[in-house]
Amino acid sequence: MLGNIIKKHIKLNPNQVESFVNAATKCDFDVDIYYNRYVVDAKSILGVFGLDLTRQLTVEYSGYDKNFEQYLEGIQVAG
Repeated sequence: MLGNIIKKHIKLNPNQVESFVNAATKCDFDVDIYYNRYVVDAKSILGVFGLDLTRQLTVEYSGYDKNFEQYLEGIQVAG
């Protein structure tokens, strides 16, 4: 493992999925996104669209990418 696991809570609407997946794809580490026990690869557009986008989602990763952090700041929810 590269370091501590980071978890951030986000909200996505269908129009944001493509930009979220593009941001995650640029990371050189694994990025997961989940709701309850349904976990998908955040670099998979079909996987992310399979999530319930009306819910708060959790992004989990253990690396650092400045652009990804900045992107998440814009869609992060308190929690």
